[in-house]
Amino acid sequence: MDITATEGIAMWSLVRNASLPVQLVMLMLLAASVLSWTMIFRKWFALKSANQVADRFETKFWSGANINQMFIEQSKKETNATGMASIFVEGFREYKRLSQESRIEPMDILEGVQRAMRVALSREIDYLETHLSFLATVGSTSPYVGLFGTVWGIMNSFRSLGMVQQATIAHVAPGIAEALIATAIGLFAAIPAVIAYNRYSNKVERLVTRYEIFMQEFASILQRQAYAARA
Repeated sequence: MDITATEGIAMWSLVRNASLPVQLVMLMLLAASVLSWTMIFRKWFALKSANQVADRFETKFWSGANINQMFIEQSKKETNATGMASIFVEGFREYKRLSQESRIEPMDILEGVQRAMRVALSREIDYLETHLSFLATVGSTSPYVGLFGTVWGIMNSFRSLGMVQQATIAHVAPGIAEALIATAIGLFAAIPAVIAYNRYSNKVERLVTRYEIFMQEFASILQRQAYAARA
């Protein structure tokens, strides 16, 4: 029989014959690992899409497109605008609403626009950070959950030693083996989650910075328009 296949069978035998608490720990860690990998791939696609949408919007916005026409196009979309487009739509909608008031000052218009865009930005940040807390939780708790299985396996080894007169490696090996397996599964679940959390947190921070820069530049454009309209 192939050595790799034999090792796989032996590993499965150790998992199957492990004590119930250790098996529950392994099951929890495997479930957490599967869920975290699902979140990792979903977040990768979401952030990639958000960056592409931001690139397309910025290219069109700074190419000299008519702001009113862009607002009409974004507002008529079947799905709500997202990302930078959402901030633009909310800010310009508030600008148009406030501009219709005859006695309002340009600075009051600007404050209303900034307030509307900050609300839209908060929604976008909440969306971008979805699932990141789960990855952080898996990354920080999985090693400790695995450690619980490790401690339990070592306790079983000492129990085995206490029930025999002459201790041999055969008496302690199963308990130590299941303890090490629990530790390994805990690290297997934690390491990818920690790496993904750190990487995606950095991507979210950079994307939010792009949104904030656009907010400031768009607010400056609307401020000039507000003063020109009141001149």
